[in-house]
This record gives sequence, C-alpha cells and structure tokens, in this order.
Amino acid sequence: MKLKQRVVLLAILLVIFIFTKVFLIDNLDTSAANREDQRAFQRMLSGLRVALDPRLEHTLQSPWEIAAQWVVPREVYPEDTPELGAVMHAMTTKKIIKADVGYKGTQLKALLILEGGQKVVFKPKRYARDYIVEGEPYAGYDRHNAEVAAFHLDRILGFRRAPLVVGRFVNLRTEIKPVATEQLLGTFMTVGNNTCFYGKCYYCRETEPACADGDIMEGSVTLWLPDVWPLQKHRHPWGRTYREGKLARWEYDESYCDAVKKTSPYDSGPRLLDIIDTAVFDYLIGNADRHHYESFQDDEGASMLILLDNAKSFGNPALDERSILAPLYQCCIIRVSTWNRLNYLKNGVLRSALKAAMSHDPIAPVLSEPHLDALDQRLLSILATVKQCTDQFGPDVVLVEDRMTLSHL
Repeated sequence: MKLKQRVVLLAILLVIFIFTKVFLIDNLDTSAANREDQRAFQRMLSGLRVALDPRLEHTLQSPWEIAAQWVVPREVYPEDTPELGAVMHAMTTKKIIKADVGYKGTQLKALLILEGGQKVVFKPKRYARDYIVEGEPYAGYDRHNAEVAAFHLDRILGFRRAPLVVGRFVNLRTEIKPVATEQLLGTFMTVGNNTCFYGKCYYCRETEPACADGDIMEGSVTLWLPDVWPLQKHRHPWGRTYREGKLARWEYDESYCDAVKKTSPYDSGPRLLDIIDTAVFDYLIGNADRHHYESFQDDEGASMLILLDNAKSFGNPALDERSILAPLYQCCIIRVSTWNRLNYLKNGVLRSALKAAMSHDPIAPVLSEPHLDALDQRLLSILATVKQCTDQFGPDVVLVEDRMTLSHL
C-alpha cells in the first residue's frame, strides 16, 4: 500500500474513532436511562396482575394507613406495591358505615365511608359494556368501568398519578340505605323491581336515576386522597369552551403553546410535560373532558398533575378525537421515559397488558373487546404524531429528559 493511501486510511480510521468516542460519551447517560426504562417496564409487566388478597405484610398498619403513606408529590403509589392487592381488597369488601351525596360536580356519585374511616367515591353503573355513547366525545353519563380501566392504564404507562380504583358490588337496600344521610336517602326510588337513586349534582335528575339490578348495584370505588395532601384546582390550558360556535384559543392558534410556555407554572418545572403525558393518557382512553385538573396545594408547579375523574372515557371505540393530543402536536415535546414506554407497548402489548391488569377486578370484564382494540390503534397515532415532530424539529428538541427523583422518606 502506498504511503498516501496509508495516510488516508489512517485519517479515516481516526475520524471514525473520534466520532465513536464522542457518540459513546454523549449517549452514555441516555443509554443507561433507557436501560432503566426497559427494566422498569419489565417490572411493571411482572406485577401486572393484582390479586385482591386481604393479607398485609405490615400487620400493625391498616390498609388505609399504608395507602396514605404511599402518596408523595410526584406519585400516588410507588412502583413496588406488594400490598396493592390488600388495599384494593379492602376497598371492595370493607363495611360501609356511612353514605352521602357525592362532592359537588356535574355527575352522579356517592361518598362512602368504609370501616376504618376511609372515604371512597362510588360511581354507579349506567351503561352495558357494549353500549356506544354517540355525539360529542364528552357526551353521556360517567362510566364507572372507565375509572377502573384508566387506573390500570396509569399503572401500565408508569405515571402512577391516578388514585386507586376498583370495582365493587353494593346492596343498596342492606348496605347503603341503613347508613345513608337524609339528603342521599331522599333521592332513592323504586323503578319496577329495581332500587334506584339519583343523588345530588349539577346534572342529577329524578327522571334519570341510576338503577340496580334488583338491589345489587355495580359500580367503582375511588380511594380518597389523604387529607394531609389538599388539592388545588387549575384550569386546563387546553380546555374546551363547551359552547357551540365558540372556539378556545388553542383550537385556532397553532402557536398557542409558545404563549403557554411563558405563563406560570408552565414556564418552568415539570408541569408542561405532565400536561403532555396527560394528553397521551386521555387520547388513549378517549377522554376529551379534562377542562380542569388538580395538583397538590402550594406546590409552585413541582407536584404532579393528578389524574382524577377519568369516567368520561371509553365511550365510543370508533371515535379517535385527535384534538385531545393538541398539547403534544402543538408543543412537540414529550418525556423520553414516556416515549420509551409507549414504544414498548406497541404490537398489541398495550391491549394484552391492560386486559391482564384488569382480569382480577370484581367487575371484570371491565372493557369490551372493541375498546381494547381501539387502544392499540390510538397508540399508533400517538407514535406517528411524535415522529412528525421529530422529523420537523429533531429528536434532541422533541424528546426531553425529565426524570425526577421520587422520595418516600
């Protein structure tokens, strides 16, 4: 080989060596983080099925005390929850010692106090599993099974920002009426051979009661967050107007996200990325009704966006309301950890994982097959949306590294 050729070859090898070294240095942390994401995903899959077992590891504590200790600013329950099944078993079996009308809101619910003093929110069954809610994406009554499914999806996505939810059957005549307040009791009625109630809420009507099958009513119970963690309500920056002919700014202003980024608490901290995560979550479940959201009080934008009130979901499996993804496609940013998790759930894994996670719930099957199929299709739309963003702006801009250390001390 001639000297000139040797010099050229050595120069090429040197360039390759330098680029390889730079690439490895630049991607060392990211690769380690990605490997941890993959390990976390495998841990989630291994703990997917939650058997409702009353046994507790910490026998000196009640299930309510254990669940209360789980709550920290960035999650409602930890990744490793060997006693999750025991807490959920208590939610679905503990004696009801008081029943009242639900907290203020638009939809029918009841506030129950379980033995041991734990508050839970009971949402009654209004639709059969295969019922399709027509009309606007936020139309219809609350879906109790949607709350159950949304909680397990929160687990699968690794967010851990949704309060615990489990299905429960209650006997309205023997479990609720004897301990009901006068306000709630006054809304009970009999329709045919079925016991019904219509409660107190903005849209509650005596003409539209929720009815049991005889005396037995199927519903969901959501664990009330500890009182030491008071909530603060915020208007969602991508909320709808709910008025015909009147659009919100985000619906006509493609640069709307730039304005959001300049306002508190979205100008710093994790809140905007939480909004993006929530858009992904809501698009998967078909929830176009998140006009407000809650965080913990006095958090200055540091605590999580809590995934409360997910019952306006899974209404129509054929409806993919793309506007739910507006925070994602207008801001074109997403957490690397969220992006990794979504990719791990491709090729039918999401559908299978959610079905397995819900299999032990007392009201299983929680979702109809078309709704499970819709999840996989919506996932592909999310991945395609992120790809459009990375094609336009590059992955370094779109994929944001934001892994916050969680403390349970």
